[in-house]
Amino acid sequence: MAAPKKDAVLISAVEVAREAAVAIAEPGTVGDHFAVVMEEDRVATHSFACTAGAYPGWRWAVTVARVPRARSATVSEVHLLPGEDAMLSPEWVPYAERLAPGDIGPNDRTPFVADDPRLEAGWEATGEEDVDAVAIWELGLGRERVLSAEGRDAAATRWHEGDRGPASESARKADRPCSTCGYFLPMAGALRSVFGVCANEWSPADGQVVSLKFGCGAHSEVDVEQREPEKIDPPVLDDDREIEFTDR
Repeated sequence: MAAPKKDAVLISAVEVAREAAVAIAEPGTVGDHFAVVMEEDRVATHSFACTAGAYPGWRWAVTVARVPRARSATVSEVHLLPGEDAMLSPEWVPYAERLAPGDIGPNDRTPFVADDPRLEAGWEATGEEDVDAVAIWELGLGRERVLSAEGRDAAATRWHEGDRGPASESARKADRPCSTCGYFLPMAGALRSVFGVCANEWSPADGQVVSLKFGCGAHSEVDVEQREPEKIDPPVLDDDREIEFTDR
């Protein structure tokens, strides 16, 4: 394809293009002219520096054109375009994909995910006896989907690596693990051998999922070191000693 022909009328229409940019730009933000490019025959784009502090590296692009045999340029469009070093906004991520744990409030609702890999039909056999038994029971309650193997693995990994897992600071400092605590309630199903729920109101993990290897200072079978009460002798009053009173 042949390159567009140079057009002296359009190339020289710098001030026409500048006036069009100034007309829509914030005052004082149209800078020096630094380029003109022939887009097609009788169509050219002039570029001006953008001096707005909020748009570093951007440029004003003004496209001008002329009809055959015309001696003046007409402004077609004006745009603010990013340059190679322009500061750009982050790539758009849909709301449903940028939610993070803890973002959901009391009045919020998450979108329905029909093909969520963490779930499967409640009546689909998994091959694990405990899991299948739970699925059948849940189906009887009218639940259409239950956790899939991927969903269980994701939850188990999250809980194991979280604040109530065996590597947490509380677990490292605990004298005994949750598996030996009377307040530990084992889970049902496939995760029973790894997790349970704490039922001790004095524990920082009360009502939360905890690892069998988690622990805290509220263990049912651990006691604090018993110390003998410190005895302090009362002061002795010397009746023979003279006491001098002073005014304050």
